[in-house]
Amino acid sequence: MKFDVAIVGSGLAGLSVALHLAQTRTVAIISKRALLDGASNWAQGGIAAVLDSGDSHEEHINDTLVAGAGLCDEPATRYIVEHGREAIEWLIEQGVPFTRDASAEMGFHLTREGGHSQRRIIHAADATGHAVQLTLEQKVRAHPNITLFEQHCAIDVISSDKIGARSAHAQAVTPRCLGLYVQDEKTGNVLTFEAEHTVLCTGGAGKTYLYTTNPDTATGDGIAMAWRAGCRVSNMEFIQFHPTCLYHPFAKSFLITEAIRGEGGRLLLPPEAGAAAGTRFMPMHDERGELAPRDVVARAIDFEMKKRGIDYVNLDISHQPPEFLKEHFPTIYARCLELGIDITKQPIPVVPAVHFTCGGIVTDLAGRTDLQGLYAVGETACTGLHGANRLASNSLLECLVIGRACAQFVAAQPKFELPALPQWDESRVTNADEEVVISHNWDELRRFMWNYVGIVRTTKRLERAQHRIVMLKEEIDEYYRNFRITHDLLELRNLVDVAGLIVQSALSRHESRGLHFSRDFPATLPKALPSVLTPPRR
Repeated sequence: MKFDVAIVGSGLAGLSVALHLAQTRTVAIISKRALLDGASNWAQGGIAAVLDSGDSHEEHINDTLVAGAGLCDEPATRYIVEHGREAIEWLIEQGVPFTRDASAEMGFHLTREGGHSQRRIIHAADATGHAVQLTLEQKVRAHPNITLFEQHCAIDVISSDKIGARSAHAQAVTPRCLGLYVQDEKTGNVLTFEAEHTVLCTGGAGKTYLYTTNPDTATGDGIAMAWRAGCRVSNMEFIQFHPTCLYHPFAKSFLITEAIRGEGGRLLLPPEAGAAAGTRFMPMHDERGELAPRDVVARAIDFEMKKRGIDYVNLDISHQPPEFLKEHFPTIYARCLELGIDITKQPIPVVPAVHFTCGGIVTDLAGRTDLQGLYAVGETACTGLHGANRLASNSLLECLVIGRACAQFVAAQPKFELPALPQWDESRVTNADEEVVISHNWDELRRFMWNYVGIVRTTKRLERAQHRIVMLKEEIDEYYRNFRITHDLLELRNLVDVAGLIVQSALSRHESRGLHFSRDFPATLPKALPSVLTPPRR
């Protein structure tokens, strides 16, 4: 398996990098499941960009900085915002069917979401991610220079300093990524991918927690692989809880888009709140009400639930005309109706759930990591755009802008000859007890992360989580060293590594800022500093 570029992940970041590179490079896309099974395909709201003369880059930048609670990297924010329009124009050229509006300047409807001072969210009804991914998937499948490896799970990247004297690169002063090991899900065999450039586009780590809006693929694979390869990570304590995930026993990970609140949806206390039922509570927590940033709204809901002993709150948009709701939120309308909830007449029961990993692998604006030849784009990376709290609909924008910049940088690099790489050791045996142990460990990890490292934190709870993580990691590492690997073992190994990084970062921050709220350190320090973790030398 030899390619110019190996891309791990098939979300918007991975597909956009691939399409920008495929004219001049041979590209492999390695997808853990089917091509459309990542988080990008689930994105409802849209993509934030300055597309109207009544808006400005300065306003979008300011909105991002305010939401990021002082921790956004301003040059990175400016770069991404200022390249937003060309990113959207590229998607339109690819044929993405954004919702039309003849009265708008560009001819497309723009909506507004929490934290935005203007209508600047371009969308395809309430299934933007699916529309974008479906369009790009067709382009990718048709391209002769792109080879797809679906149902293939990345294990680890291969760096020159880890493969000993078998490579001349091992003696180089600067280590370099030379490819990666990947398991074929169907056969169980491990393949060696040789690549001059490896791009991690593996998304976030929502499955570290019990309740999440993320798909099952969001297990922090890229962050864990880069950390093990010697790359720094930053801001891992900032886990964004989306305020409104559908609360229903038969609904798994179904997000109720921010745009519902942008179009006038109100958060109300449910009947279980007794005499306070029907009360609109957000104005008591923030003057921006339902349009406050996600961290504020999620904490407010969490506060009301704990204070009143209720399991959910209601989100009511039924005052809007039925035709408007069916046109703008067809996916949500249909899914809720399947579950017996008519959003034109009834409120939607919602709870907060883990939604986005604001931190990740430290990169520059071309996606370059600390390891030469290894790049990271999208939710798995940390460019500094999101700071302590991501502004709604900035994530897909980052995928597009940094994805294109990464592709341009890679395309400009001279080609070099790859050394022969060692093959994977297939001699390890299978352990019949492994599946049961992995299942129990996975469940334990997700439950104590939810209970101890959630919306509101304490030092004691974080230390409890850290102690449990150390014990789990020892057990998992023993399995990994001695037995034949499986998909579930690989994901659990990555989740435990990422959980450790989240807790370590949270313990290092002695303040409350953005998405990290500590009862032991409720004040915000005057100076905002990122939390950067450096791997120990091995």
